Amino acid sequence: MTLSFELLVLLTVPAASALLVVFVLWQHKRQNEEQVALSRQFALAQEQLQLLSAELEEIRAGLIGIGQRVLKVEQQQRALSLQVDEIVDSQLQLAEQQQKIDMFDPESKLYSRAMKMVQLGAPLEEVMRECELPRAEAELLYNLHKN
Repeated sequence: MTLSFELLVLLTVPAASALLVVFVLWQHKRQNEEQVALSRQFALAQEQLQLLSAELEEIRAGLIGIGQRVLKVEQQQRALSLQVDEIVDSQLQLAEQQQKIDMFDPESKLYSRAMKMVQLGAPLEEVMRECELPRAEAELLYNLHKN
């Protein structure tokens, strides 16, 4: 029985060693395959990173261009706003001047009417009465605008 135990040990140890070598080789091959797959994934990730970086650079450049355009539009808007303010101020000044003119206008209408009456040949007394002018002013208009 000792011989068969020794024989069993002699046969089992090389078989176990062979199995261990096969297992180690299989494990090594599997690790190499995983490493190759990881290398491929890493290469793909690097390519994607480069593509994304290029796209990001394009977007950044586009945003810079848009930002510059926005600044230009804001400057134009400020300039237009100043022009509008100037126009509004001018309109207010014109309105004030118009009001001042309108304040004096009733009197000038009387003088225009008196001048028209003189040109049409109305007598001095009628011009004085209709336009409510003093004699001196009516005579002056008469002398200036008589046909």
